[in-house]
Amino acid sequence: MGLVASIIHFYAFLHSFVFNCYYHYCVRDFWRRHRRKIFLSVGIVGGGYCLYKLYGAHRQRLDALEMELDVQRQSDELIKSQMQAHFENIQRISDTITLPHSMHNLSCRIAQDLDLSHLLERLIQGKGQPNTLTQSEKLDLWGRLKILSFTRMALSVWATVMLSLYTKVQVNILGRHLYIDTARSLESSNLLMESEDVVDGEDKQKFLGSVDFLSQHGMPALISDMEEATKEVLKGKQLTSLFNNTTFDETITDILNTFMSRGSPHFWVKYIIPEDAKLHSTASGSNDTVPLDMTEFDQLVMEARGVLSSAEFGSVVEISLKAVVDTLRELMGTTSVPLARALPQVAQMCPLLLEEPSKNQFIQILKNIPEVELFLTFLYANMPSA
Repeated sequence: MGLVASIIHFYAFLHSFVFNCYYHYCVRDFWRRHRRKIFLSVGIVGGGYCLYKLYGAHRQRLDALEMELDVQRQSDELIKSQMQAHFENIQRISDTITLPHSMHNLSCRIAQDLDLSHLLERLIQGKGQPNTLTQSEKLDLWGRLKILSFTRMALSVWATVMLSLYTKVQVNILGRHLYIDTARSLESSNLLMESEDVVDGEDKQKFLGSVDFLSQHGMPALISDMEEATKEVLKGKQLTSLFNNTTFDETITDILNTFMSRGSPHFWVKYIIPEDAKLHSTASGSNDTVPLDMTEFDQLVMEARGVLSSAEFGSVVEISLKAVVDTLRELMGTTSVPLARALPQVAQMCPLLLEEPSKNQFIQILKNIPEVELFLTFLYANMPSA
C-alpha cells in the first residue's frame, strides 16, 4: 500500500509540474504576443479613470464658481436696486423740495435787489405831475429802467438755467457717492436701505443745501457783473429804437455772451459754489492731491466745481440758455415798437422764469433737452470713485 501511495503521489506531483510549466509557457507566450494590447488597454483604462477624476474635480470647481457668481449677481442686483431707489429718492427731494425752495429764494432775492417799482412810481408820478421831474431826470429814470429791466431779464434767464442744471449735477454726484456707500455697507451687512434718512450724513445734507449759495451769497457780484454786461450791450440802443422779437432775442443773447466772456474761463462758478483755498489745490481734477483734512462736503463741492468747469457742461449751458431765450422770444409776440414801450413787457416776463418748478415751463424745457439728458447720463456713469 505504501508503494502504491508513493507512486500516486509521484504522478500527481509530475502532473502538477507539467501543468504549471505549460501554464507559465502559455502565459509568457500570451504576454509576448499581446503585451502591446495589454499596455494600450491599461493606458486607456487608467487615462479614463484619471480623466473621470479630473472632470469630477473640475465640475466641483465649476459648481463652486457658479455658486460664487450667483451670489455676486445677487449682491450686484441688490446694490443696483438700492442705488436706484436712493437715486430716485434724491431726485424726488431735488425736484420737490430743493429746487422749489431755491427757486423761491432766488425769486425773492431778484425781486428785492432788482426792484423796478420805485422807478415806475417816479415815472408815473412825473407823468401825472409834469413839474415834479425835469426832462433830464425823466431820461435818467428811463435809462435806468432800461438797464435794470434787461439786467433782470438776462440774470433771471442765467440763474434759472444754472440753478436747474446745478441741482441735477448735485443729484448725480450724490447718487454716485450713495452707490459707493451702499456697496460698502453691503459688505459690512449694514444695508443702506435700512437707513431712515435718504440723504444721511451732515456733509451730504449740507451739500444738497448749498444750492442756496447763489441767492444767499453770490447775488451781489452776479448782479453787478450782469449789469455791466447789459450796459455794454445797450449803450447804442435808444429808447426810440424799434424793438421786436428778433431784437429781443439778439439783445438777451448778446448780454449773456458778454457776461460769460467778461472774466476768466468759468469765473461764474464762484456765484454758484462757495470758494475754498483747499479746493483750488485740486484744480487739475486729480484726486491724488486731495488734502487729508478735506471733509466730505469739501470733496462733494470739489467734484461739483470740476463738473461745472468742464467743457461738456459749458456746451450744455450754451444749449440751455439758447432754448430758454428762444421760448421767451416766442412768448414776447412783440411787433416793431419803440424800445420804451417794450420795457414793461420785458419786466413782466421775468416772474415767469422764476415760477415754482412744477409750473415753470422753462424748467420743463430744460429737462427735455436731449443734450442735457445725455450729459447727465454720462456724468453719472463716469463719475470718478471717491
